[in-house]
Amino acid sequence: MISVHDLPAINAILNATAAVLLVWGYTLIRRRQPQTHKRVMLAAFTTSCAFLVSYIVYHAQVGSVRFQHPGGIRAVYLSILATHTVLAACVPPLAIVTLRRGLSARFDKHRVIARWTLPIWLYVSITGVVVYLMLYKL
Repeated sequence: MISVHDLPAINAILNATAAVLLVWGYTLIRRRQPQTHKRVMLAAFTTSCAFLVSYIVYHAQVGSVRFQHPGGIRAVYLSILATHTVLAACVPPLAIVTLRRGLSARFDKHRVIARWTLPIWLYVSITGVVVYLMLYKL
């Protein structure tokens, strides 16, 4: 049985999986494999949605978790957390708009927003894993 205390690790796995899927999806579209790209990007979106649900459940139960290390590492952690948090708020609307444009075959508009969505979403996924490692494994 999964405990609420298992959720941070699950969230990190979901973030890492999303990052891998995003890079794979980008590679597929560069290789002109749009159908596989579509499936992989839908998997990335689903994975990120699962993360969001798990994240909300965890923090609704546990609340905020403070970083316990003082000094320079705390400043590094807070800097990463701040950029991660601000950009994480942008990912859902960006991902939804990007996905809708791709699924509705408005590829010119899809391409324009995807150039912003991909690096932001990828940064948020990777820094999500970094935040987990710093908060729970340092």
